[in-house]
Amino acid sequence: MTSDEKRLLKHYRALSASGRNSLLDYAEFLATRDNGVAAEVSSVPLGIPRPAEESVVKAIKRLRATYPMLARDKLLHEVSALMTRHVVHKHPAAEVIDELEALFKRYYELHQQATQDDEA
Repeated sequence: MTSDEKRLLKHYRALSASGRNSLLDYAEFLATRDNGVAAEVSSVPLGIPRPAEESVVKAIKRLRATYPMLARDKLLHEVSALMTRHVVHKHPAAEVIDELEALFKRYYELHQQATQDDEA
């Protein structure tokens, strides 16, 4: 086990059950980041509905699937900041998911404007 793994395990063990779940959610989020490029991507958002109960990690996955045309690297900083607000600062999941939805929508609108400017 590396020193980083030992540190992580030490911090994990020091957390409450809720904190452990949040840490695992965040680790899953970080592990699923992919810089691969899709061959063909929809130019319009896909109609993936928001479930009644959803974790922040699952919301991020849903929004990435809903807006496949958006570059993940451009969203990464702001998405990570919102995830941190939820995990570290204990902001409610529903509130953070609302903010994530607004963030993705804003980036989609910017993407549309850029696409229209390129076509003109």
